[in-house]
Amino acid sequence: MTQAQAPVLVGAQVQQKRGARRRGPSAPLHIALIAIMVIWAIPAIGLLVASFRTAAATNASGWWTAIAPPYEFTFANYDYVLNRAGFWNSFLNSFVITIPATVLVVMIAAFAAYAFAWMEFPLRNFLFVVVVGLLVVPLQVTLIPVLTLLRDVNLFGNKINGTILAVWLAHTGYGLPFAVYLLRNYFGSLPREVFESASIDGAGPATAFFRLALPMSVPAIASLVIFQFLWVWNDLLVSLVYLGPVPQNHPLSVTLANLTTNFGGNWQFVTAAAFVSMIVPIIVFFSLQRYFVRGITGGAVKG
Repeated sequence: MTQAQAPVLVGAQVQQKRGARRRGPSAPLHIALIAIMVIWAIPAIGLLVASFRTAAATNASGWWTAIAPPYEFTFANYDYVLNRAGFWNSFLNSFVITIPATVLVVMIAAFAAYAFAWMEFPLRNFLFVVVVGLLVVPLQVTLIPVLTLLRDVNLFGNKINGTILAVWLAHTGYGLPFAVYLLRNYFGSLPREVFESASIDGAGPATAFFRLALPMSVPAIASLVIFQFLWVWNDLLVSLVYLGPVPQNHPLSVTLANLTTNFGGNWQFVTAAAFVSMIVPIIVFFSLQRYFVRGITGGAVKG
């Protein structure tokens, strides 16, 4: 008996077979992603629609009824928020707080991450474990000790507590554990041969850091900038605790939270203010989003 042989696929048939295998699950996957995206966007859409409605209209019916005639949209909420006393000063304060707090975290974390990844020193692994362990410490349990420390520290005869410097230091301390963890893993995934070649050519640690590590780690640094910028820009608790009741120093998040009354009134203005505060984070994210996935995956699974 002769054994039947399987048909051999060649040329275009192989490409067609492979193409069919790749395209098979793409349609269900795209449908699932679109469904998840729509579900995820529903609260934001509802918030956007509510920002153009009066409080009476929103209390009378759901936001989805506003997208059908008769339309009853108004810009009064945005007019109130944008023309409120102190709003633009708070907007500027948010930049004054967020940009230095982001730059400090990225700079310090980059130096520390490079040392943990490529330099030999005593207790290196132990110290890195300690830094990673700080990720699980709740921010709330540190507020009173750090606030007490800042209250007792003077800088040129002036108290640090209640100033923007206190918020810079607090955000830097809170952001460093995750920043060091992310960048250290990414730095550790860089080719060792590159640093060995640089060392043979006479490059010191500083040269290798600035000329090799930083240029090759742009995706991870951009991802860290997105995380830190968004977290500081949207922060409310840290600013409330370390700035105190001085309204001149309050960032946008604190000013917008004060739009509501003690009994929950004026919340319709918060919906408009939420979208005003979203503009800058959205610009930052879309400016750096092409690096985002590469930076997160590189820092999470390598090292």
